Amino acid sequence: MIKRRKKNLDEVYALGQYIRMSAHKARRVIDQIRGRSYEETLMILELMPYRACYPILKLVYSAAANASHNRGFNEANLVISKAQVNEATSAKRLKPRARGRSYLITRPTCHITIVLKDIYFYENYYEDFLMCSKKPGLTNKNKNTNLTYHDTYSSGGLWDKK
Repeated sequence: MIKRRKKNLDEVYALGQYIRMSAHKARRVIDQIRGRSYEETLMILELMPYRACYPILKLVYSAAANASHNRGFNEANLVISKAQVNEATSAKRLKPRARGRSYLITRPTCHITIVLKDIYFYENYYEDFLMCSKKPGLTNKNKNTNLTYHDTYSSGGLWDKK
């Protein structure tokens, strides 16, 4: 059965398959970046001392490139909405041991998915809709042109995980 994804207009993703590391070790890094902004994520991943940071950093860069190239999103407005790590198949190797025996070595792999979301997409989408639907010669004097938004950077991010 093929699982179909809902198409969200404000989300882009990057998927890394068969990455040669344990899913448990990759989850340790993914849990630190989930819900953070794109720029903050880059700083965190560059400074963390784990080996899992490098392939995750490449995926975050790839998802941001998809967002800016395919959808035209601004990188300053991107937030990591979903980040997940799934176990993949394990590569099995035989290591020779004493007295002609062999020992099975399993090398785990994992699939990593990074989903970026543009937090100001619907605000801009709504403004474009109003501009297209506005008929020439008609003006709405009651319309408030002052649009306010919540600053996610000063409030500590979208989600505060403990």
